[in-house]
Amino acid sequence: MVSSVAMTLLERARAESTAPRERAADPQAPVSMSLRINDSEYRLAIDARTSLLDALREHVGLTGTKKGCDHGQCGACTVLMDGKRVLSCMSFAIMAEGHSVTTIEGLAKNGELHPMQQAFIDHDAFQCGYCTPGQIMSAVACVNEGHAETDADIREYMSGNICRCAAYPNIVDAIKQAKPKMKEA
Repeated sequence: MVSSVAMTLLERARAESTAPRERAADPQAPVSMSLRINDSEYRLAIDARTSLLDALREHVGLTGTKKGCDHGQCGACTVLMDGKRVLSCMSFAIMAEGHSVTTIEGLAKNGELHPMQQAFIDHDAFQCGYCTPGQIMSAVACVNEGHAETDADIREYMSGNICRCAAYPNIVDAIKQAKPKMKEA
């Protein structure tokens, strides 16, 4: 014999399963979000499928982060999220909500270049310059992560960033120059 409680639950489940379902929200409808980028708050209403890269470039106007391959293979779009490297073309903007994002525009402080930016200039660690923002952001993370002890370490931990101009030896030298200055700051 089935108890009256069980019967009531069974009837309720049947009623819910046959009731018309509410329509899903429009997937293209803008989603309101707040992003903290370079120590500033940005309120955005964007498609939930917008990449962090596109949000930075097209919605916030920070065009220093470059769109290279748009497949996460070249590193040109590297930014820092809570101090860790992120390929912004492979991350949804909504994933950055509640986190701190730093782009190449956010490295210089009080009109003074970040030590890594200055080292890239000093060592001519760029040629065409297209990959440079991603290289610099990745280099900052490489040092902060403790992976800049040897030339081999630097090459290994920078291997996700492609430089089509082959400025790799200069990039390694720039990282070695910036490392002690970053530790002082």
